[in-house]
Amino acid sequence: RWAKVPTVVLIVQNETGWLNLCKLSSAAYLDIAPTDEPGVPWNRVVEHSDGLLLLTGGPDGPVDPLYVQGKVRDGDAALNEMFATFGDRMYVELQRHGLPTETQGERGLVAWAYENDVPLVATNDVHYAKASQAKSHDALLCIADGAFTGQEDRRRITGEHWFKTAAAMRELFADLPEACDTTLDIARRCAFLVTTRAPILPRFDTGAGRSEPDELAHQAREGLKVRLTEVVPAFPEEEYWARLEWEVGIIIQMGFPGYFLIVADFIKWAKNHDIPVGPGRGSGAGSLVAWALTITDLDPLRFGLLFERFLNPERVSMPDFDIDFCQERREEVITYVQQHYGKDRVAQIITFGTLQARAVLRDVGRVLQMPLGQVDRLAKMVPANPANPVTLAQAIDLEPRLREARDSEASVR
Repeated sequence: RWAKVPTVVLIVQNETGWLNLCKLSSAAYLDIAPTDEPGVPWNRVVEHSDGLLLLTGGPDGPVDPLYVQGKVRDGDAALNEMFATFGDRMYVELQRHGLPTETQGERGLVAWAYENDVPLVATNDVHYAKASQAKSHDALLCIADGAFTGQEDRRRITGEHWFKTAAAMRELFADLPEACDTTLDIARRCAFLVTTRAPILPRFDTGAGRSEPDELAHQAREGLKVRLTEVVPAFPEEEYWARLEWEVGIIIQMGFPGYFLIVADFIKWAKNHDIPVGPGRGSGAGSLVAWALTITDLDPLRFGLLFERFLNPERVSMPDFDIDFCQERREEVITYVQQHYGKDRVAQIITFGTLQARAVLRDVGRVLQMPLGQVDRLAKMVPANPANPVTLAQAIDLEPRLREARDSEASVR
């Protein structure tokens, strides 16, 4: 019921392996239909196998289910095919979370490994850090799936999917100590550290034959002229012009004129298409050049904001404007940037969401099927502070009624 693309584990040995893993990872997400789960066909793995170690995948891999179903020949054939590609870079993966299918499949895996002199390796499918977090993780799965903890037909994992210590793993595999020893062999075979490099930005097409530094200086000067006609300057205009030339010089010196031009370009595009854009947030609001280019709408001189907090020649780092777009139309801006600068040159970084105290009480109360009135009463006890939301632990420390409910009501505890 909870079927997904079979998985194997690929571990980077060297730079070649890193580059191949990057290609496979990109293909898994880019070379599929929009509704498909990320994945690559086995022939792609074969094409990009150099520099990679292979673990056969455990219960979620392509081999274990074959042995569980009694298809020993098919399981052996799948392992033979993996071995033909990876040779001594292949490890037969064993997992023990107390699932019947793991025990059923293990006999075939061990037999093939011993027959073909391929090392076994013990692994644990980690979903949470500590054993004590099993119930919390189970509730989180229910929140994600819109299910209840008391529901039989739902996604669930065992209480053994935590980040086990070496001692716990050796105890679990006491009958196969070599499977734990193999993890050390794998670690010794991996000797690669990703090298850092300066950001590579797309080139900004000035359209007028100017270089990026000249274009930045031109747009900043023209923009400041317009700004100074729209507001009453907080200081003599000479101070604005001196600050502008100083900032332009630093931006050019640090090699970031293209970044300012690109950001200004898509912000102007958004404003021209009536997409609401925030006035400016974070240290970027301290830049007069950003104000002149309409990246921000705050006059930094009027508010005494410092450019050095955003860009400082003594502490070279990539500038980072915090920009707020209308939530309903932000995808239009992303699409414009992809089309204008090239989809292969635009990426979105991952973010990790967290549940705020009131939200987590309501969600957990729902999946535990607690009475709505009780959940609502508890949620309203959490101090409301939108500017600085409290965590659930802080709320319990601050609110005596929450502590009383925790101590006196079994369902809350």
